[in-house]
Amino acid sequence: MMSERMKIWGGQTARWSILGALTIFLAFPFVWMLITAFKRTGDLYDLKHNPFLFYEPPTLEHIQRLFSETQYGEWLLNTALVGVLVVIITLVLAVPAGYALARLTGQWGEKLGIGIFLTYLVPPTLLFIPLSRVVVNLHLDDSLWSLVLVYPSFTVPFSAWLMMGFFKAIPKDVEEAAMVDGYSRLGAFFRVVVPISFAGILTVAIFSFTLVMQEFVYAVTFISSVRQMTVSVGVPTFLVHGDVYFWGSLMAGCFIASVPVAILYNFFVDRFIAGFTMGAIK
Repeated sequence: MMSERMKIWGGQTARWSILGALTIFLAFPFVWMLITAFKRTGDLYDLKHNPFLFYEPPTLEHIQRLFSETQYGEWLLNTALVGVLVVIITLVLAVPAGYALARLTGQWGEKLGIGIFLTYLVPPTLLFIPLSRVVVNLHLDDSLWSLVLVYPSFTVPFSAWLMMGFFKAIPKDVEEAAMVDGYSRLGAFFRVVVPISFAGILTVAIFSFTLVMQEFVYAVTFISSVRQMTVSVGVPTFLVHGDVYFWGSLMAGCFIASVPVAILYNFFVDRFIAGFTMGAIK
């Protein structure tokens, strides 16, 4: 009896220890950014001080510099606008494409799916030069619309490939039953398949928005005016002057931009994992 209790206690201890260590590891970047954002410059650069302790009273000077000496608020709005538009475009294109590829019989469906996914693997450093020519010809240079046009070039291929795998996990009998009940194929898709595929659609939305927030190459190539910049370009451009790094303001900007995305992941983590593992369909 005692040995069984010891095994149970040992298993629970090991499990909670692993979860605790993983939690500390994942939360460390946010804690580090938060501490750095409120530390005074002298306290931050003193090598004798413990970086996790405040030897001087916390300050708001770094956050004030971020919002008063830069257009950080506008950069956030620009990033949110581009992200929402790109997510909408990605869903409109990738969801029907993934469904069509999943229901395409024979080897062509799989080959087309692989071909679409391979386009996602092409590095942006090879594409931004020809895409810049396209942007200039369309007179969209130095405009947020250039990013709205270009970003789907790498969000749609992966999202279509992801949705194709998800739709393949949905039995065709579900659609056929809906069509027997009087729905057209399009009606069965929207009223039956789409609700079942909500986890995959949510995965595509979060994935696309995250890529937009962290993308740098296209944003720094197509945008030159300060008021049109996104967070990924504006923060390092105006808070790094030569070899001088405004670490407090940098960490504050990164923390403010990353927390909403982290909260979004936290609220929908179960559906997000189900979307990637296709575990929502039993």
